[in-house]
Amino acid sequence: MSQSRHVPVMLQRCLDLLAPALERPGAVVVDCTLGLGGHSEALLARFPEARLIGLDRDKEALRLSGERLAPYGERATLVHAVYDELPAVLDRLGIARVQGVLFDLGVSSMQLDEADRGFAYAQDAPLDMRMDQTTGISAAEVLNTYPPGELVRILRAYGEEKQAKRIVAAVVREREKEPFSNSARLVELIRDALPQAAKRTGGNPAKRTFQALRIEVNGELSVLERAIPAAVKALGVGGRIAVLSYHSLEDRLVKQVFAAGAASTAPPGLPVVPERYQPRLKLLTRGAELPTEDEIAENRRAAPARLRGAERIREDVE
Repeated sequence: MSQSRHVPVMLQRCLDLLAPALERPGAVVVDCTLGLGGHSEALLARFPEARLIGLDRDKEALRLSGERLAPYGERATLVHAVYDELPAVLDRLGIARVQGVLFDLGVSSMQLDEADRGFAYAQDAPLDMRMDQTTGISAAEVLNTYPPGELVRILRAYGEEKQAKRIVAAVVREREKEPFSNSARLVELIRDALPQAAKRTGGNPAKRTFQALRIEVNGELSVLERAIPAAVKALGVGGRIAVLSYHSLEDRLVKQVFAAGAASTAPPGLPVVPERYQPRLKLLTRGAELPTEDEIAENRRAAPARLRGAERIREDVE
């Protein structure tokens, strides 16, 4: 168990952002990305009146966080679900509105540390990358079966990989000889496929391809596109949402949903803006907040994090 997996990213800032909504008795907070329960444990400790609902698609994460949160007894309800299933989960629990929502969209450090899950490019492992290993297709299947054009699209869209065509050409050539099964072979192929200049920038050259495969395998962006608006809708007035994202695609999505909620939808030129056109959200962060240098020194996984927060200031008017 490496220590770095226990350090939740930007923890203090997340707690401070959510605090005004969670200090009221009977507040309900949803941790949409429970992971190992670091953020959840801190929420339960800091807000003794609050009840927590924790979601995760990874059964192993649920088991481990369940042990960690056991001292809080009935105050914590843990559910095996993907975070876009939030409305159905709340419905099942009979909860109409919540006061806080937290998303930490990073891959759980547990998944990165467990070699056999295939998320990490630093060690050889089966190319799996499914966050919920009971369902869906693995990264190896994506590499071995997707048409070349689709692979190029995924690497460009989800990995922002400029050398996508080169990498895919090499993948297609190699998979005909032997299907991919392990991460080391893919890492080596990417190293060989890239021009020298591309290898000198931005860490491990395989990083962008692995990110793209992970997003595709877990449907992360399409899940997020449904989840953030659903979470905003679940907030009662005065409720707050905090979202930690780790790459520009996620951050852009969150920014768009928050910006739309914080904008007036009134036609221009109205002397008085009727209630139904008024903004639903107030932004709590100016742009995205970044981790401090001290925090990055303590926990290198915090480096790419971007935090955005918003408060629900009005109900939706149908």
